[in-house]
Amino acid sequence: MANPGEVQSEPATEQLPTVLILHPPSCLKFFDNHFSLKFQALKPWESPLPIHQFLAAHGGSVRAVLTSGLSPVGADVLSLLPSVRCLVTSSAGLDHIDLPECRRRGVAVAGTGDVYSADVADMAVGLLIDVMRRITASDRYVRGRLWPLNGDYPLGSKLSGKHVGIVGLGRIGLEVARRLQAFGCTISYCSRKKKQSLPFPFYSNVCELAAECEILVVCCALTDQTRRMISKEALSALGKKGVVVNIARGAVVDEKELVRCLVQGEIAGAGLDVFEKEPEVPSELFALDNVVLSPHGAMHTEESFRECFELICGNFEAFFSNKPLLSQIMDD
Repeated sequence: MANPGEVQSEPATEQLPTVLILHPPSCLKFFDNHFSLKFQALKPWESPLPIHQFLAAHGGSVRAVLTSGLSPVGADVLSLLPSVRCLVTSSAGLDHIDLPECRRRGVAVAGTGDVYSADVADMAVGLLIDVMRRITASDRYVRGRLWPLNGDYPLGSKLSGKHVGIVGLGRIGLEVARRLQAFGCTISYCSRKKKQSLPFPFYSNVCELAAECEILVVCCALTDQTRRMISKEALSALGKKGVVVNIARGAVVDEKELVRCLVQGEIAGAGLDVFEKEPEVPSELFALDNVVLSPHGAMHTEESFRECFELICGNFEAFFSNKPLLSQIMDD
């Protein structure tokens, strides 16, 4: 019991673990209050200092970092974070992270696992159906009151029975394949490695795949090897009745050649969720009724954002508890 007149000290409050957020993920905008109950966030965008000055001033003791695809994490950034040991990204792709440098520095990297796979695959199929059946273009036709004036809209094309080539048969590509099988499509694929457990025909060369297919769905990661892999030659092999759907990264496709092929009728259409210089989109595409455009939102659903937020928090909780990360990126 305390003596009369003795001043009682407040019980010490446990300090929340600190996480540096290089760029706020979209999902965090919906759950920022929940994140702040678990972690103390360092937010460079709230500082008047340029990012590198902020990191130089505050990053020396940071052990955990959260980023998105809009904030590259290369050797220059990592050099300003000498104590970092955990990097979590909210992006499905990893092209914004220097993985070899992270490995060299002993930084564990966690991705999004399967969080986005179903939603992105749904979007890929949705874009494809839209292009084939001209749904968006037909909607504009009706809203523009052209139906009474011009009569029936031009015919679309059925999806069932088509031969689809999937470029990159990873988590998302496999989900796309499963969905398109339900439409009666024939599936082939091009990937880094042949998937021995799968029955689909494998092509090591994307031009050879395109020559056998009527549709290419691009699902692969952006790397030095895949940059502009959907080239003039691949588009030419796909042919005038061919359709391209890209839900991967804009730079996997030679965008200038794609635009030229679409404008000149050298391929039949495209469904595009990603572009090379986002948010800029080639203006030539706006007038084309055989092209469906989406603002890099294939993974943007309420459900996926909640799952992504929970996975982000779970990874940081595991790290600060000295447990294995929930979705660590492993070396090949």
